Amino acid sequence: MSLLWVAGFLLWVRWAHGTEYWNTSEVAFANNGGGGSSPLLVGLTLIQSAAAKHAVCLDGSLPGYHLHRGYGSGANSWIVNLEGGGWCNDIKSCAFRKTGHHGSSYYMEKQIQFSGILSNKPEENPDFYNWNRVKIRYCDGGSFLGESYNEAAGLYFRGQRIWLAAMEELLSNGMRDASQALLSGCSAGGLSTIFHCDNFRALFSSSTNVKCFADAGLFLDSVDVAGGHTMRSFFGDVVSLQGAGRYLPRTCTARMDATSCFFPQNVVGNIQTPLFLLNTAYDVWQLQQSLAPKTADPQGYWKECKMNHANCNSYQLQFLQGFRDQMLNAVKEFSSSGKNGLYINSCFAHCQSERQDTWYASNSPLIGNKRIATAVGDWFFDRSQVDEVDCAYPCDSTCHHIVFRGRV
Repeated sequence: MSLLWVAGFLLWVRWAHGTEYWNTSEVAFANNGGGGSSPLLVGLTLIQSAAAKHAVCLDGSLPGYHLHRGYGSGANSWIVNLEGGGWCNDIKSCAFRKTGHHGSSYYMEKQIQFSGILSNKPEENPDFYNWNRVKIRYCDGGSFLGESYNEAAGLYFRGQRIWLAAMEELLSNGMRDASQALLSGCSAGGLSTIFHCDNFRALFSSSTNVKCFADAGLFLDSVDVAGGHTMRSFFGDVVSLQGAGRYLPRTCTARMDATSCFFPQNVVGNIQTPLFLLNTAYDVWQLQQSLAPKTADPQGYWKECKMNHANCNSYQLQFLQGFRDQMLNAVKEFSSSGKNGLYINSCFAHCQSERQDTWYASNSPLIGNKRIATAVGDWFFDRSQVDEVDCAYPCDSTCHHIVFRGRV
């Protein structure tokens, strides 16, 4: 078992504004010490054609992406990765968000490190290392779905337009002729992957092998520790503010309200394209922000448990086992389809495909002696069906748990 310590002060600053919480790329950096020898740094490209389409970030700046070209046997294969980073649900949080890299390309890093599923090293990413690998930056705050504008605040909710502009750009750069393609993302990017999965499939000819892979995107419509619906209220605000309802999958909105359709448990069963779901049964983001947020736990009864799972008492663990049960029930029908893949491990973590230590390393998490990268590769290349569900906590000694320290 490995523990990833994350400084709490930075997290508290982000949470105070209710926008993006802790950033998964920063978590990965803390764990990897900035990467191993000669990390792959990939430069930022702004989508110049997006301006004419008004496909812009929250502040009106151009969206962007990072592309590292494939070669050899992977020269005609593509991974398109949608960046995660929370959401903004009101004018105040979106106005704050546009002052950082999740709301404006003016603040985006000019280079970012590619690791995990985006690594170019066969010893780190055996099945996809030589593919064309793209990360599309996330700067709309609505999981690439919004279509609205707030003139008074100068906020552009153009997530759907950014998605379309990015796809058009990549298709013109060679992706149109791909022999195989994988749409992926973690956290809010994982949720985006679920929403856009069938749209991604529609971009290619029928001869292209197209699949989707969502990491840590299984946000549940759960009851919080006070008996409320914190996440439902939050998602409802996101959908309403950003006008996201019109671009949610119609297979869901034809029978449910738009807020319900922002929860993937109500969407995944009707996705036609093969989809792989990777999630931790004890998702620490959902523990922090959905199950036991400060608004539902004003006395701080859950504080120590949220910071370190080892501090959870028997009642809290029983509550979390109930969350795990809800997750497994939510994907029961989904996993029964042979075209889909599932990997749910019993770790206190969030996002495991873009961190090298959890994706593919000598001590990576395992279910039945199978690493996450191996499971995804087996599923994508039809080497075997993958329906891996871990035993309940605390039986798995291979987990890389996230443990917080400091103030949250």
